[in-house]
Amino acid sequence: MKTIDLNCDVGEGFDSNEALIMPLISSVNIACGYHAGTEESINRTIALAMQHGLTIGAHPSYNDQENFGRKPMQLADNQYFELISEQIIYLKNLVENQGGKLYHVKLHGALYNQTAADVNLALIAAKAIYKVEPSLIFMGLAGSQHLVAAKKLGLRAISEVFSDRTYQADGSLTPRIQPGASLTHAEQVVKHVLGMVENQQVISIDGKLISVLAETICIHGDGPNAVLFATKINEALVSKGIKIGFE
Repeated sequence: MKTIDLNCDVGEGFDSNEALIMPLISSVNIACGYHAGTEESINRTIALAMQHGLTIGAHPSYNDQENFGRKPMQLADNQYFELISEQIIYLKNLVENQGGKLYHVKLHGALYNQTAADVNLALIAAKAIYKVEPSLIFMGLAGSQHLVAAKKLGLRAISEVFSDRTYQADGSLTPRIQPGASLTHAEQVVKHVLGMVENQQVISIDGKLISVLAETICIHGDGPNAVLFATKINEALVSKGIKIGFE
């Protein structure tokens, strides 16, 4: 039986969504306080994830709650390293304080997109992850520099695709400021996901067929249709005989 991870970005202030989504998924990426979340809310999210037996990951971001971590920035190499490593350490400690374990790291927002495209930034991110804990998994965009950097350092990587985002012809995500960046209907989302999972392909926003390795599927917990999308994706995968789990 084929197994695929279904992940969700959480700890971002959408508690009612999260309580409904967590029974439907297999892993979470928890905000570390820089783009969203307080220590109190993060601890609540950790506890809820542990109750549902989910695999827990850190979701580091630029220190920019005003823009929800979605505004690109330019930092020095050592600043990138510290930015990422300190957030991983912070969340790792909170998880372990509750008797849990941190398994992976997935960068957030603009930091995710910039490191996905830039080989130097991706390598800095991988080094920050490795420095904290070499056994941590680097969850990165399918076909991106994230996965290349992880391989160079000997980190395990997991290739991520997005359930509710469209793709450019080069395999990058369509920027949110552009029309059509997000999918808004459940039927579209399910078709999009099944194409990536079953065929390892996605149709770009301009009609090009792109190869993608789908090992984990992201649902954005802050979306207005997050619960509906999670429900429909879960049902579609199960109906196809695909097990939802983190391996």
